[in-house]
Amino acid sequence: MKHNGQKHQKKSFIFQILLSMMLMVATNTILFAQEVTFTEYSGEVLDSKTKKPLVFATLTVEGSNVSTITNTEGEFLLKIPNGSTGLNVVISFLGYKTIARPIVEFQKENNTFLMTESIVELSEVNLSVPKDAEALVRETLNKKGENYLNDPTVMTAFYRETIKKRNRNVSLSEAVVNIYKTPYSSYKRDELQLYKARKSTDYSKLDTLALKLQGGPFNTLFVDMVKYPDYIFTDESIDYYDYSFDSSTLVNDKLIYVINFHQKAEIREPYYTGKLYIDAENKILTSAIYSLNITDKRMASQMFVKKKPRNAEVWPTEVAYRVDYREKDGKWYYGYSNVLLEFKIDWDRRLFNSVYSMSCEMAITDWEKNISNAQLTSKEKIKSSMILSDEAIGFADPDFWGEYNIIEPEKSIESAIKKIQRQLRRNQTDDGGASAR
Repeated sequence: MKHNGQKHQKKSFIFQILLSMMLMVATNTILFAQEVTFTEYSGEVLDSKTKKPLVFATLTVEGSNVSTITNTEGEFLLKIPNGSTGLNVVISFLGYKTIARPIVEFQKENNTFLMTESIVELSEVNLSVPKDAEALVRETLNKKGENYLNDPTVMTAFYRETIKKRNRNVSLSEAVVNIYKTPYSSYKRDELQLYKARKSTDYSKLDTLALKLQGGPFNTLFVDMVKYPDYIFTDESIDYYDYSFDSSTLVNDKLIYVINFHQKAEIREPYYTGKLYIDAENKILTSAIYSLNITDKRMASQMFVKKKPRNAEVWPTEVAYRVDYREKDGKWYYGYSNVLLEFKIDWDRRLFNSVYSMSCEMAITDWEKNISNAQLTSKEKIKSSMILSDEAIGFADPDFWGEYNIIEPEKSIESAIKKIQRQLRRNQTDDGGASAR
């Protein structure tokens, strides 16, 4: 089988690490939003039997595009536009029975929702289950123009990026972005516009090494496997995997086929292994969870490390992805994704190596059709090579961050944000800017 350079470049585009002696930054484009008043509700989603938190459960305001998901503690923060109190909030999670609760029954805090596992009985399973898992994957990817949004849309999304050295935060970024999403049947790429951003970096924890993680919000956007299949399933690489059926499950009371895929033994280059969740009736990809096979450190390093100091060896130890899709009026669209990258730096003449991890996630909080097919100017677009600026002026607007559905940060990250806010308030300048250092 052929392995060409273009294919290798596509695989490594999602994350490119440049290791140098300077942290490169980019300028931010700031827009103005309509003022909307919200009511904030918080709580948690748990397994009804074990009381364990359900991570990445989806909460959607029925009949709207407003939604959020739970964090790694099973906690959520949902901000609902005033005037929507007559609607229900639908809570869904893979393998669990969907529940709906009227917004009027919500408390402002400490809402707890217990979800029950949905057992798929053999009698419920359609006996006409496809016998060829690979053929089902191909059919699903080929039906994207039929099953997914095929109109231009403008989406509002919350993005968060965290860099850690071992277990300590080194850099924390948050942003609200506008996604000018093209139809799923179109080969034209989506465009991103930065609305507000904030970031803090503790350079003392970076040793003498600084790094640039290219892509920013594009890292998560390109995990939209249906829109960008070439980053994992090209016409050529789709043959590099073995596919098999796992136990079926339910989501939103619909039967979901679960397909395992992993690269074939004879393929030496690092490819992926994971699970695809496909709606049985309409052949729709509803979720995907996968990771890179890192069996050869040298080859994995070549995919991600573009430049490094001479006295260090750098290689990834874990690269993992997740993408979830949501449905409205019979059409599906990108709703959430996250990416985790962990790598080691082995320094010459040092007893201990450095371990860094970078995680980023993005969730769609609202969207509407781009009826006028408005386009971004070159100055408004976020470039795929940019990172969030350290001089993020979003901190100058203390009321702004309360107006969006966000993924509630983990406790350690939440604590870091509070410290950053206090620091920036003390250092706020007359022109409304703030320093994040």
